[in-house]
Amino acid sequence: MAISAAHINELRKTTGAGMLDCKKALEEVGGDMEQAIDYLRKKGLAAASKKAGRAATEGMVAAAVAQGAGSGVLVEINSETDFVAKNEKFQDFVKQVADHVLQKKPENIDELMSQAFAGDPSKTVQTLLTEAISVIGENMQIRRFVCFSAAGGAVGSYIHAGGKIGVLVEAGCDKAEVSAGEAFATVLKDVAMHIAAASPQFLCREDVLTDVLEREKDIYRAKARETGKPDNIIEKIIAGQVNKFYGDICLLEQVYVKDTDKTVQQYVDACSKQLGCQIQLKRFTKFVLGEGLEKKESDFAAEVAAAAGLK
Repeated sequence: MAISAAHINELRKTTGAGMLDCKKALEEVGGDMEQAIDYLRKKGLAAASKKAGRAATEGMVAAAVAQGAGSGVLVEINSETDFVAKNEKFQDFVKQVADHVLQKKPENIDELMSQAFAGDPSKTVQTLLTEAISVIGENMQIRRFVCFSAAGGAVGSYIHAGGKIGVLVEAGCDKAEVSAGEAFATVLKDVAMHIAAASPQFLCREDVLTDVLEREKDIYRAKARETGKPDNIIEKIIAGQVNKFYGDICLLEQVYVKDTDKTVQQYVDACSKQLGCQIQLKRFTKFVLGEGLEKKESDFAAEVAAAAGLK
C-alpha cells in the first residue's frame, strides 16, 4: 500500500512522533492507522493516542439547561470561518437551536431538521437554517447534539473559550431541594470545567471497554519485555501501569484540576458532606469544536511530503 503524505501528517498529529518515524510505522503495518499508533508506542516514540480535538473547523459549541436543571443539551453548529462564528446573528441562531433542542428533545439530526421550530411553528428547523445561511452569507451546518434528562438529580454545563469546548454533565442527588440549588450547580460546573481540561474518556474503570484495556496491556507488555525482566515482574509492572492508566482516563479517578490533593471522586464526596446529600456523577459528554473534521492546513502536507521523500 502506498503511504500518502496525508496519512503521515495524520499520524504525526495524533502521536507527536517524527515524520520519518511515522512513515516507517505506516510502512511496517501496511498503512493501518491504529496499528501504526501502537507500533510507535511500543517503540517509545509516541504518547498514548489523543485523537480527539486534533482536527478543527469553525463555529460554536453551546449549552442550554432547563430551569431547575432537570435537563440540558449540548449542540455544535459549524460555520466556514471564525469571523462568522463571532457574528452576533450566528450566535443568536446557535442559541435558538439549543433552546429548541432543549424543548423538543429530538432523537437525531434528521428528526431535528424536520421538526417545527419551537420559536415559530410556521417553519421547520431546516427552514430556519436555510434562512440563517441566506442572511449571514456563509454555509452552516447543525452538526450534532446531545440531550440529558436527570431523574433525581441535575444537569450542568460549561462552555470554554467562547464555544470552542463544551461539556454537559449529569449527577444524581438524594435530596431534590439540594439538586435544584445554586451550590449543587456550582459543583456540576466545577466538574464540567475539570472535564474540559482533563478530557476523561470514561466515567469509571468499570466503563472501560475490554478491548481498550487489553490494547494498553499489550503495549505495556511489549515495552517491558524489551527490558529483559522475568514474566512475573513484568506482570507486576503491567498491574501498576494499568492503575495509572485508569487514573488518566477515568473521570472519578483523575486528579482534580482545581485541587491536586484530591481525585474527582474525593472532591464530589467532600461536596456531598458539605451539602448534606449523596452526589453521584452519572454521565458526561464533551464536544471539541470541529473534532474529527478536516481543516485545510496551508501547504503543510506538501512540507511533510518533501521531508518524507514523497511526491
